[in-house]
Amino acid sequence: MTALLARLQGLGADRLHGMRRGLEKESLRALPDGRLALTPHPQALGSALTHPHITTDYSESQLELITGVHARVPDCLAELTEIHQYTARVLAAQGDEMMWASSMPCGLPTDETIPLGRYGSSNVGRAKSVYRMGLGHRYGRRMQTISGVHYNWSLPGVDNAGYFALIRNFRRHAFLLLTLFGASPAVCSSFVDGRQHELLPLGERGSLYLPHGTTLRMGRLGYQSEAQATLKVSYNSLEGYAASLHDALTRPWPAYEALGIRNPGGDYNQLATTLLQIENEFYGTIRPKRVIFPGERPLHALRERGVEYIEVRLLDLDPFETIGVRASTLHFLDVFLLHCLLSDSPPDTPEEIAELAHNQHLTAARGREPGLRLMRRGQPVVLTQWGLELLDELQPLAAHLDALDGTGVHADAVQQARAALTDPSRLPSARVLQTMARDHDNAFIAFGRERSRAASQGLLALPWSEAQEARFADMARRSFDDQRAIEAADTMPFENYRQEYVSPVRLGRPVARAA
Repeated sequence: MTALLARLQGLGADRLHGMRRGLEKESLRALPDGRLALTPHPQALGSALTHPHITTDYSESQLELITGVHARVPDCLAELTEIHQYTARVLAAQGDEMMWASSMPCGLPTDETIPLGRYGSSNVGRAKSVYRMGLGHRYGRRMQTISGVHYNWSLPGVDNAGYFALIRNFRRHAFLLLTLFGASPAVCSSFVDGRQHELLPLGERGSLYLPHGTTLRMGRLGYQSEAQATLKVSYNSLEGYAASLHDALTRPWPAYEALGIRNPGGDYNQLATTLLQIENEFYGTIRPKRVIFPGERPLHALRERGVEYIEVRLLDLDPFETIGVRASTLHFLDVFLLHCLLSDSPPDTPEEIAELAHNQHLTAARGREPGLRLMRRGQPVVLTQWGLELLDELQPLAAHLDALDGTGVHADAVQQARAALTDPSRLPSARVLQTMARDHDNAFIAFGRERSRAASQGLLALPWSEAQEARFADMARRSFDDQRAIEAADTMPFENYRQEYVSPVRLGRPVARAA
């Protein structure tokens, strides 16, 4: 019996059955011709500020669908499906809009005409919009239209040190997830208008790609910036991580200082002139998280009450799935995260942090390239060899989870991963390019339109009851009541609210170390 399996068995059935997960899934609203829909967030979907399951992400045109917390993967996906059904029905009722099925965006207008998310007149609602204005100035609005799936995961009895050990190993082995589940090797040329890039033309209909790419979303065209590249955040402890974030949230950045808080006309450019406006601006493949109190800063919550769960942020939308993610992916993630938690996890170093960034960019751009070598502890190793070694370690863990559940879903997920890693033509990124070539004359927008239409039709064909309709309509109505209550309760001028919110005293104090 392996040491890892012994550690897994040592957790006990009750703790493993206490595993919890939830999903957040982003999608652009697109028109039938594949262009971005510029209409406001549909009224029937409720208030983007207060609805518990349907909101927007960066743009008014970018939906975010959020599940509750679930003990079982099927229940989590069933709720996500139901939220999708209601959303698809609303979009169909008000016109021909659809949820874009790919992580890389549909046809985009000029950068400045991509609409920012709007959340009403309350201070918290205005702050959300000003934050998005700042992101547009800092990174460009096009970059913010990339969509993905976030997987929130927890296990009872894991302390801060345990979650940070998991995070370090996750970052070391993230290349495997990027390879297995990356599904964005191509993009419409409108995404990179005016930007430098290394993409190659594909066909004659405005598509660009990388021949062996897996996930452009997680590569150099994704959430990257010169400012954030200066951050070498360590995950060796909550204290160290919090100190790194605190520094980034309080350190002035010259280019952002030059931009200023407001423009000459008095409109807001950004929330702050620091390297990060708020914690959410820090982009990473995984985050330690804690549910916050109203008005509380996320860093304060972490410092005061510790890590509650982790958020996996590197999953592309699966364009071949109606809701953008499949059960086998989540079953694989459960095994993978347990492996990260239970494996030895030495401290990270500045050298390793740089190595991991190199591996991420290489995998995103060339992950299907035969013989591609990554760096492991300073030595080159073939990606597929390293990946197969990890899958060998996952197999007994998967079998143990299946024995507890009376299923074979975890072992099946690991086996599917092995088949795809050894035959890269099975990988989602390869399937995207194959389908584009076979059915769409290598046109990314045509591919996205077809997959988006198929998903919409699939959702509309599912059974839907009057009771479901009434429940979601009531949720939307109550969300507007909640938004109005927040707006009515505001008494502080917005500028006072902004200054208070971004004040360093709101970030909490470093945890005192025992003598």
